[in-house]
Amino acid sequence: MRLLDAIHIPADLKKVAPEQLPQVADELRHELIDAVSMAGGHFGAGLGVVELTTALHYVFDTPADRIIWDVGHQAYPHKILTGRRDRIRTIRKPGGISGFAKRSESEYDPFGAGHSSTSISAALGMAVARDLTGGANHVIAVIGDGAMSAGMAYEALNNAGALRSRLIVVLNDNDMSIAPPVGALDTHLRDLVSTRGEQASLFAGLGMRYVGPVDGHDVVALAALFADLRDGPAEPVLVHCVTEKGKGYGPAEAAPDKGHAMARFDKATGVQAKAKASAPTYTAVFAKALIAEAQGDDRIVAINAAMPSGTGLDQFEKAFPARCFDVGIAEQHAVTFAAGLATEGLKPFCAIYSTFLQRGYDQLVHDVALQNLPVRFAIDRAGLVGADGATHAGAFDLAYLCCLPHMTVMAPADEAELMHMIATAAAHDGGPIAVRFPRGEGTGAALPERGQVLPIGKGRIVREGTDVALLSLGPRLAPALAAAETLAAQGISVTVADARFAKPLDTGLIRALAARHRLLVTLEEGAAGGFGAQVLTCLANEGLLRAGLDVRTLTLPDTFQDHDDPARQYETAGLAAGDIVRLVAAQFDRALAAE
Repeated sequence: MRLLDAIHIPADLKKVAPEQLPQVADELRHELIDAVSMAGGHFGAGLGVVELTTALHYVFDTPADRIIWDVGHQAYPHKILTGRRDRIRTIRKPGGISGFAKRSESEYDPFGAGHSSTSISAALGMAVARDLTGGANHVIAVIGDGAMSAGMAYEALNNAGALRSRLIVVLNDNDMSIAPPVGALDTHLRDLVSTRGEQASLFAGLGMRYVGPVDGHDVVALAALFADLRDGPAEPVLVHCVTEKGKGYGPAEAAPDKGHAMARFDKATGVQAKAKASAPTYTAVFAKALIAEAQGDDRIVAINAAMPSGTGLDQFEKAFPARCFDVGIAEQHAVTFAAGLATEGLKPFCAIYSTFLQRGYDQLVHDVALQNLPVRFAIDRAGLVGADGATHAGAFDLAYLCCLPHMTVMAPADEAELMHMIATAAAHDGGPIAVRFPRGEGTGAALPERGQVLPIGKGRIVREGTDVALLSLGPRLAPALAAAETLAAQGISVTVADARFAKPLDTGLIRALAARHRLLVTLEEGAAGGFGAQVLTCLANEGLLRAGLDVRTLTLPDTFQDHDDPARQYETAGLAAGDIVRLVAAQFDRALAAE
């Protein structure tokens, strides 16, 4: 019988003799490999923390002792040891467990984490709350070396060093985030490793007792170290734990990203079972378009925040290595760095996922919009994102961008439109401009060699009708056209328009649609308060809300949607073609009855 088969929760792990811990870790690694080979998911980070996870749960009394994982990429072995082994093959699947730590999923997940660099702040808050309420439990934050590049981590360390609460920070140094680490911190960590910690530590200078570097794959030694820290002085400690991302699985160790995220794969070979793409992804088209623009304009530069491949800028970097900047997991810095570039006449494209740009919002407001600087924002993963779920959904960018003075906001209906919008952004020097686009494959639209500059704030009519107008922003155009065909068969004539711009609005187009139709429906892949709200404000201010005109806005629902297949997510959100048909038919019948 395998030892792991008798371990259902961490209390069971404590029954194992110390010398048996390597066997437990080995079995845990094989369980992880088998599970992800069947389910897919984040992989390399979990392989790298198998021994660390085992030692932490062996020594500390979880869930009373809090372990905060930063980010959830590391947490798969933790989930297996904390009562979720029987569901681990459902991870990231519809109805299955989350790919990230999630408070509502387990008492062993004291803090959710989809974004990075939050663990030390949260852990310090828990530690101080414990001290104020007379508790005696331990709090441990496990943060990756990539996550340590974010300013928030240093704000928390600075505060922790001053407050002097009992707190353990484990720096998981695998010399590899999603992409290879960048910046002076990585150089400092490499120096600490090479000198075996003899060099003065940045962390000690911030008031943390520095311990390390330690071998993150020696589970027995780790358990002994954590036991000493558990029983030692009540002080903030940072443990520099050196691991290897992808450890123990050859194909992951050999991969450029150390097997960061994988589809289902063959365990023997590591070959992934990826479906053949029928069209290029929006991300790939963005990269193609930006390279085309940069070939004709040497002022174009590109910035990403530790996501070169995720944003497509790895391709841009190959073409223009001196004009591409990876600033690490530091979105706030990325935005203001781009603003600084813009002040000197360069044309910065700041490529950041919608959900991560939220972290740089204050900088977007004060450092970019307020100063009317022409920073170009390429906002990937706008809308719903499937298996990554609520933490990564790009639901709010339309609402938080459209309220800003000077901001221009675009959304392409297909990948050809994306190319036009990148060309438009490159040509636009009148202030900040953003283009939001979804995750995944495009529609298969024919791509030009280079995009054409669009007139700012002008939409287009795609289909003419007389009864109902569907005004779509972004990729909901395809479901709108499908709905129009179905409604036509029911005797309802539908105009379909592509807004192209959420700001500035095409007021002439909106005025014409409102004047000629009984029902106007707006469609967007964003939360309430975005495009539809802008259209309603326009209609009210223009005096177009009249008797005989019904207006409806279709947006994402007022909830955080769980992970699922993207198509099903939009069905759940009520934004599929069938939902449009049902809404229009019901409202149109009601309008006719009122007449």
